[in-house]
Order: sequence, then C-alpha cells, then structure tokens
Amino acid sequence: MDDAEYDELTTSLTPNESVDGVTTYRNTVSIACPACEEPFDDLVVCEEEYSSLELSRMLDLCVTTHDEKVVLFTHKQ
Repeated sequence: MDDAEYDELTTSLTPNESVDGVTTYRNTVSIACPACEEPFDDLVVCEEEYSSLELSRMLDLCVTTHDEKVVLFTHKQ
C-alpha cells in the first residue's frame, strides 16, 4: 500500500483506539477494502514488530503492509 492510499484511508476513517502499538479505525463511511473490494468494518494497524490481537468474535481478515507495519481489514461474519 502506498503512502497516498494509506493516508487517504486513515484520514477518512474514524479513529477508535490506540493501545500497545496497535491502532484501530472504524469504517463508518463504508469504504471498500482494497484487497477484496467489499466494505470492511475496522482497519487495524500493527506498528510494533510483534503484536498480539485478542479477538472477541469471528472475523474474516484481509492483510497488507505499509512502511513495515501490518495493516488488517476486518470483516464481521
């Protein structure tokens, strides 16, 4: 993912939470996922080399990277 696409996504989404090197954004405007082209629910950016995600529900995930950060697009099942 290039810088322009990443910046457009993060400025268009609603910031949700930033804890322990993991930042989440809510997709309140139904932007399409760049991987599958379906609207996604949340954007999760893992900024640290190692991160742990505790999921409370089943999700489909699409994945990319930006500047050595893992970027996840969540889709509720």
